Amino acid sequence: MTDIKFGTDGWRALIAGDFTFENVARCAEGLCEHLNAIGMADKGLVVGYDTRFLSQEFAQTVANVCSAKGIKVYLSDRHAPTPVLSYNVLHHQAGGAAIITASHNPAQWNGFKFKPEYAGSATQEITDRLERSIAQLPTRSVGSIIDRRNSSLIVNMDPTPPYLDRIASLVDLDLIKDAGLNVYIDSMYGSGGGYLPTILSGGKTTVTEIHGSLNPAFPGIEQPEPIARNLTRISSLMAKGGASVGVALDGDADRVGILDENGQFVTTLDTFSMLAQYLLEQKKMRGALVKGVTSSMALNKLGEAYGVDVHELPVGFKNIGPKFSEVDAIMGGEESGGFAFRGHIPERDGILSGLYFLEYMATTGEKPTRLLQRLTDKVGPHYYNRRDIAFQISDRDRILNLINNPELDTIAGIPILDNDTIDGKRFHIKEGWLAVRFSGTEPLLRLYAEAVDQNIVTNLLDGAMQYLEI
Repeated sequence: MTDIKFGTDGWRALIAGDFTFENVARCAEGLCEHLNAIGMADKGLVVGYDTRFLSQEFAQTVANVCSAKGIKVYLSDRHAPTPVLSYNVLHHQAGGAAIITASHNPAQWNGFKFKPEYAGSATQEITDRLERSIAQLPTRSVGSIIDRRNSSLIVNMDPTPPYLDRIASLVDLDLIKDAGLNVYIDSMYGSGGGYLPTILSGGKTTVTEIHGSLNPAFPGIEQPEPIARNLTRISSLMAKGGASVGVALDGDADRVGILDENGQFVTTLDTFSMLAQYLLEQKKMRGALVKGVTSSMALNKLGEAYGVDVHELPVGFKNIGPKFSEVDAIMGGEESGGFAFRGHIPERDGILSGLYFLEYMATTGEKPTRLLQRLTDKVGPHYYNRRDIAFQISDRDRILNLINNPELDTIAGIPILDNDTIDGKRFHIKEGWLAVRFSGTEPLLRLYAEAVDQNIVTNLLDGAMQYLEI
C-alpha cells in the first residue's frame, strides 16, 4: 500500500505509478473521515482539477467517493486554476476543496491538494491528521466505494464567475484596459489558459496568448513552471519589439512569472519586491509582509523604509498562509513566484499577481525595466539565482552532514557571518546569503543565492556545488 505523504503543497506522484485511481480514492475517503472528525462534512466540498492527463477522471473519482460517504460535492464543470477553485470554497461556504493538480511538476506527475475552509493551503497539523486518516483506512477496491456513490449529492458548478467578481473588486481593470498596453501571456498549457485574455478584453490594451490550449504533455517545456528556461518562446516573440510586458502562469495558475518589455525574465524575487513596493508606495497600504526564507532581502529593506513588519517563514504556503492571515498582511509570498494579497484568499494567485503588476504599469505609465529601477533606487542592487539538482535518496544523509558541518566558515572563500535553520540551512554573508534545502514536492536539492553583486551569486552557487560534490 502506497504511503501517502503531503509535501509543501499536497501529495504528488507519478501517474500510473503511485498516482492511481485507487490511491486517489484513498485520499478522498481519508479526507471524508477528516471532514467528519472536525465537523465540516455537512458544509460540502469543492472538487476541481487541472489540465493534466486524466485529471478530470481523477476528480470525478473524488466526487464519487465523497458522495458515497454522504458529503455534498461542488464539482467543477471544467478545468480551472487552483486560486479560482480555492476562492469557491469561500463562495460556497464549503468545508474545503480537493484539487487534482501537480502544479508546476513535469507532465508525468499529478497530485492531490486539499484547501481547508479558509481557502488556503492546509497547515502541517492538518496534513498530518489527513495522512493518519488515509493510513488507517482498510484496503478496499475503488469500485466497491464508487458503486455506492450518490449522484444527487454531486452538483456541477462553473467556478469562474464568482472568482471574476472578486478580482474585479480588487483591481482597477478599466485602468489596465485603457492603458494601451501590449501584453503577452504564456499560460503554459495550464488551467489558467484564457483567463487573462478574457479579463482584459474590450479596451485599448491588447493581449497575445501562447500555450493557451489544452495539452497535458506540455510540449516544448521541461515543466509548466514560469521560470526563464521554460519561457524561451514568449521571450523570443517579445524580443521582436513592441511588447509592454509578459505574464506567464504555471500549470495551475497559482504562480506568476514576469518578463520585461525586452522579453527578459524578471526574477521572482524582484517581482515579489516590486509588487510589495507598489502596494506600499502607490496604493498606500500598510501592514506586514510575510516572506519565505528564500525571498529577497529587499523586502526587509522595504519594511524598514515604510515602517512595516516583515515575517520570515519556511518555504510553502502551508507555513506562509497562516501567518499572512494572523497578522492581516498586505502581501505574502515565496521565491517560487506565488503571492497572496490582502482582501482575497490566504493563498497564491498567479492571475491576480499578474493583474496587480499590470495595474502598477498602468498607474505609473512605466515599463517593467523602469519599475525595477524604482526598486533599486529605493533599496539598492540585488542579484539572485537558483539551481535545482537531482539527487539520489541514498545521498541525502551525506549532503545533510556537509550542510550541517559546524566547522564550515567560508563558501568559495567568502566568510560566513552566521546561519539559520528556518528551512534547510541559510548562510548569511556580508550583504547576501546562500540557502540549501531539499524540495518538498520533487526529488531535488535546491540552492539559492542573493547578493549585491552578480559575481558573488555565481561564486556562492559554484562554491556550494563544489563543497557538496554535486
